[in-house]
Amino acid sequence: MSEHIHKYDDGLNRCRWPGKDELYINYHDTEWGVPVFGDNEIFERIALEGFQAGLSWITILKRREGFRKAFKNFEVRKVAKLTDTDIDRMMLNEGIIRNRAKIISTINNANLVLDLQKQGISISDLVWSFSPKKKVTSTKDFHWRATSPESDAMSKELKKLGFGFVGSTTMYALMQATGLINDHAPGCFRREELRP
Repeated sequence: MSEHIHKYDDGLNRCRWPGKDELYINYHDTEWGVPVFGDNEIFERIALEGFQAGLSWITILKRREGFRKAFKNFEVRKVAKLTDTDIDRMMLNEGIIRNRAKIISTINNANLVLDLQKQGISISDLVWSFSPKKKVTSTKDFHWRATSPESDAMSKELKKLGFGFVGSTTMYALMQATGLINDHAPGCFRREELRP
């Protein structure tokens, strides 16, 4: 068995990264790598991946409901209307990551999503346009990478549009999480279940 796979207590072979945390295992089994569409849904994932930068994903996952409450369930129109007063309130909210730059960036990003919509461009369609032709990562010399040519290109395009906290590593994590690629390790039961 590869270093990337672990046989869990329930007998299933999974990616090793969820460890023993039930929340993390459930996320791996039901969400990670499942295709996500829709502007609010993709906006939420961009925001959460941005908050995750420099932290572990489990830190964000454990606060996801707090984030959803603070950011109006990531409804783009509502987030775009958040004010300085809302930002100050969020900085006191222990249910989220209290990083002023990331909070402000999320609000700015919501306004950019609205600007794109006015031009007839969906952020969901834009993100998915960077999905590689080969959706399943190679089994040969498999390792989890930090970036890809597609995440580089997506990051460059989003930065050009003014989005914040959308570096290539963050965008590669977004691609893994939202099903643009199937990056479950060879031997993981989800790799086969999610195969197109």
